[in-house]
Amino acid sequence: EVQLQASGGGLVQAGGSLRLSCAASGFTFDDYAIGWFRQAPGKEREAVACITISDGNTHYIDSVKGRFTISSDNAKNTVYLQINSLKPNDTAVYYCAADFLQCTWYQYDYDYWGQGTQVTVSS
Repeated sequence: EVQLQASGGGLVQAGGSLRLSCAASGFTFDDYAIGWFRQAPGKEREAVACITISDGNTHYIDSVKGRFTISSDNAKNTVYLQINSLKPNDTAVYYCAADFLQCTWYQYDYDYWGQGTQVTVSS
């Protein structure tokens, strides 16, 4: 059974931090890239970060560079997204997704999706 379980969201004040987790199972973790996406109400879903599990290469969109850090604990089949200096416009449902072999910003390349976790940042 393929599963991607996103967790760790919550309600925080601007300037605070959260660590999101994506626990993967049912597929060969090392053969995939794991991306984090977010979608706010009324807005398009956007990619924010990605990590290629096999070599640990990471990628970020400009608006989150320096604040978001994606990492992987391969022994636990888990990817994390550390979010610092949260801003109100970071408020969204955050999803993790798995794409075979390498990172891409194109959401339709991703094979598996988690259920998402809500991040709400108060001003």
